[in-house]
Amino acid sequence: MSLTPAEQKVLDRIDEDLLVRITQDLVRAPGQNPPGEEAATVAALTAAGRQLGLDVSTSPVEPGRDNVSITLAGGNDPGLLLLGHTDVVPVGDGWTVDPYGGLLRDGRIYGRGTSDMKGGLAASLAALAALRGTTLSGPVELAAVVDEEETGKGIRAFIATDEQLSRYAGCITAEPTDLQTIVAARGDSYLQVAVHGRASHAGNPDGGANAIYGAAAVVAEIERLHKELAAVPHPLLGPATWSVGQINGGTGGSIVPADCVIVADRRLLPGESPAEVLADLGRRVAALHLEDRGLTVELAMPMEMPAFETPEDTDLVRITEAARFDAGGPPLPLAGWTAACDGGYIARDLGVPVVVLGPGSVTTQAHRADESVAVAELVTAARAYALTALRLL
Repeated sequence: MSLTPAEQKVLDRIDEDLLVRITQDLVRAPGQNPPGEEAATVAALTAAGRQLGLDVSTSPVEPGRDNVSITLAGGNDPGLLLLGHTDVVPVGDGWTVDPYGGLLRDGRIYGRGTSDMKGGLAASLAALAALRGTTLSGPVELAAVVDEEETGKGIRAFIATDEQLSRYAGCITAEPTDLQTIVAARGDSYLQVAVHGRASHAGNPDGGANAIYGAAAVVAEIERLHKELAAVPHPLLGPATWSVGQINGGTGGSIVPADCVIVADRRLLPGESPAEVLADLGRRVAALHLEDRGLTVELAMPMEMPAFETPEDTDLVRITEAARFDAGGPPLPLAGWTAACDGGYIARDLGVPVVVLGPGSVTTQAHRADESVAVAELVTAARAYALTALRLL
């Protein structure tokens, strides 16, 4: 599809220098999570929104942790939601540049969060700025929430306070996708299995009930579950998965351990119920009859992020994909994403169609040392967001 003169006029207003400056300002405002230090990033984002003449509001989630809403007003019809998060993973080791420096070198900006996802936030703001003065049937809103990298407190607070369920015609989650339109994404959940036994001297192990032995049986069962899931893959996302990431138990080599805790990651497919995943694990653990060993088990799911899948013939998908291509995006097909994101909450809880599309790479840049994003990708993403808004609204 060729660009109309009105569309070209809007795209010509996307300012590369502004994009670079906003991205650098956001990177220079640390937002590590854990422990939940988004306040500096929120301050930088709200300042940028106000400087651009946009409507800016904040909503507290926890002390010092605010969600941000930056809105370009439109008509009274449902609008377009651009969704992002202000937290980043901890810096970690191995950096050869300042992780908070925002270095611009050879067409790339370096620093923690450039790809995941301060670049996406900057591109969203630039799109809103370029759209000023246009006539839209509904508003365009950037929602930047806290705690996406941990337990999703920000998006759950956003959903809880958003009472207008027909407020959005669609949602673009600006996570890093290498500028590919993602129409399905796996969800994620964390499960804790606490095994309780009875301590005794290791010289008389039969006098106790070894919680680590019980935990080992649970781990073996989880591995069997993972292999079973591999037999039923989703066409875009592959299979659901299990992965045990932590085991903590015991107090010393000469003591039969009374407690052991397993933490596992369970990736979810569209349509899967987190509650049913937890219940299924409970049934499998019960079948181990650990009580015969004098053990008890407690199960919990401290975090769950739903999966989603948006039909390819949905207006949002068709319009976004055409806009992405007309904005200069690479020739890539519609795809699924094995990562998880807050867009799943929008799809499940608000019933709004969702795609994921953003600058940077979740596979080669996010969550690693010397994270970076290409300036050219920021420009293309901003153009795609603005063009989608024009054609959807």
